[in-house]
Amino acid sequence: MSGWLWVIFTILAGGGQTLRNAMQKELTTTLGTVGATHVRFLFGLPFGILFLTVVLLATGASLPALNSAMLAWTAFAALAQIGGTALLLAAMRERSFVVTIALSKTEPVQVAVFGLAFLGDQLSAGLAAAIVIATVGVMMMSWPRQTAGAALSWHSAALGIGSGAMFAFAAVGFRGGIRALEADGFVLAASTTLVVGLVIQTATLSVYLLVRDRDNLIAIFRAWRPSITAGFMGAFASQMWFLAFALESAAKVRTLALIEILFAQALSRQMFKQSLASREAAGIALIVLGVALLLNA
Repeated sequence: MSGWLWVIFTILAGGGQTLRNAMQKELTTTLGTVGATHVRFLFGLPFGILFLTVVLLATGASLPALNSAMLAWTAFAALAQIGGTALLLAAMRERSFVVTIALSKTEPVQVAVFGLAFLGDQLSAGLAAAIVIATVGVMMMSWPRQTAGAALSWHSAALGIGSGAMFAFAAVGFRGGIRALEADGFVLAASTTLVVGLVIQTATLSVYLLVRDRDNLIAIFRAWRPSITAGFMGAFASQMWFLAFALESAAKVRTLALIEILFAQALSRQMFKQSLASREAAGIALIVLGVALLLNA
């Protein structure tokens, strides 16, 4: 059973993240992209602290000492996640919910490309084919239906793909932070890293809004009712992701995470009454196939 724990954690994380994304999409209309992004961290932090407290009380363990390597990995990942969330929400304002989620799921493909460009990692025929298939899928989804909408379509595609790149960096960074922390058990390591990440993210965006958009920061607190729910779902999803990262490689976790696209499709039909064009559906299928080939080649 223990060997399947990461699978359970990943499925729970995917479902929780889909719900959180939907809630944040609704909040962008009143709070804007940055405000809705901050909700995930500001209202998620109390729940993250609660999760960590429960773990400490249940295990009787002490809070692990933080080290420089753990803090560096976690800070890098926390900032990348802020960028990824902001880009994801911005893309959701321009394209359908499920298509945006699918575009963000190109992150494993981007990791292979970055590795080839900056590290000299060699690509096998299978990996090269995966990149081509996934890229074709993205182009099918992003290609404008009419000339007048070309700029908007390509802009939204860039936002979605950019969010995938940031989330790829975040996944690697958080796993690095968890592994660098010397804790009594994977649950404590994951829970501690989650709280540290949320503290960094909450402090960063709070200071930014305090300096640049104080009215928006006040508006976030006024919208506390829907924000609390979004914060809880965000903290819950993150807790599940971190537990999965503590047990298995980021590559395997993010491969299984593709089920989030199916969750997004079902939720999109129920909440936003959004339909999917046949070309977009084919594009999603190609992206899923490409990512699966990439990580299993």
